[in-house]
Amino acid sequence: MDTTPRTASRTVPRLDLVGLVVADMAASLAFYRRLGLDVPEGAGDAPHVEAVLPGGLRIAWDTEESVRSFDPGWTRPSGGNRVELAFRCGSAAEVDAVYAELTAAGHPGHLEPWDAVWGQRYAVVLDPDGGGVSLFADVPADPRA
Repeated sequence: MDTTPRTASRTVPRLDLVGLVVADMAASLAFYRRLGLDVPEGAGDAPHVEAVLPGGLRIAWDTEESVRSFDPGWTRPSGGNRVELAFRCGSAAEVDAVYAELTAAGHPGHLEPWDAVWGQRYAVVLDPDGGGVSLFADVPADPRA
């Protein structure tokens, strides 16, 4: 039985892949491996790499040179982040630990861990291309409140 969503005239597209354009493939893959993604080993010299995430969504990395091979006018975006990946951690302490591990490995911290007003422990570290990567965990409500 086909369960693909449809409108009256066509199949509804579904998000299948998040793509990142990277300057240094090996550095980017190493960063995302530290976050637990199952990135193929030995792919640091490849122009395109993909990994399947739990649930079936895919993430892909393409080198800047690879993108320019089919889009010669492509230029690296400047300014702030337009897309940010967010990784759910198991606890507030895990947010702190992952942030500490990544920054100790030389990745710039953008926002140190804090207890956000929306009920999460939250932090942001930058990937090798300067893209923000959020780390978060729900914080149980204070039972005294």
